[in-house]
Amino acid sequence: MSTDDISLPPVLREGDRLTASEFLRRWEAITQGAGRRRMPDLKHAELIDGVVFLGSLATSDHGERHASLCRWIWLYAEQTIGCRASRATLVVCPNDVVQPDGMLLILPEYGGQSNVTGEYLGGGPELIVEVTGSSSSRDLGVKLELYRRSGVLEYLTILLKPNRVIWRQLMSGRHREITPDDDGLLRSRTFPGLWLDPDAVWDQKRSLETALEQGVRSPEHAAFVRRLSNPKR
Repeated sequence: MSTDDISLPPVLREGDRLTASEFLRRWEAITQGAGRRRMPDLKHAELIDGVVFLGSLATSDHGERHASLCRWIWLYAEQTIGCRASRATLVVCPNDVVQPDGMLLILPEYGGQSNVTGEYLGGGPELIVEVTGSSSSRDLGVKLELYRRSGVLEYLTILLKPNRVIWRQLMSGRHREITPDDDGLLRSRTFPGLWLDPDAVWDQKRSLETALEQGVRSPEHAAFVRRLSNPKR
């Protein structure tokens, strides 16, 4: 054991019970500098209800869906003042630190409900996106409950086995599923103009941008942008 190893905090292990501050201390030690060699394959770790969960390697299917959905929310944010797409570490509360596949949020100065906690995003963003395969029991169980408690307004899950898109909206303290409109598109209630074609999630011949382009040209999106153009300071 080197001198560097002795001076570093313990590594993260599945099932450890930690506070958010201790989790972040260990995570930063593992992912920076000399600590990388201690857990070189670790790419993803989360703390939920004070318990450590270590992620598995992402499949190609997961990676493709993840990339296209991150681009989808990024394009919306680019065309909507006061909104930002992110894939940052999220410190929800003292015992919860998660790494969602994607987030779309309204900036605090524009009336959004998230905040910055030190170097990390804090609180409950308006929309969280998770692409879920082997982690489905966690994403649809303890994380769904965590996002409910933290006031995440919408939760979009892309299930890989079986292929399914579930978009939930927080209503009366519960996340309830949003159903497609008559044209088959799913529409965000929190972000007007954020439209999703569920079939395009799976069909490589279709593009998520098609429905999104229609959404950001809608009167609802224009009204939303006008409202956000007068930020709350």
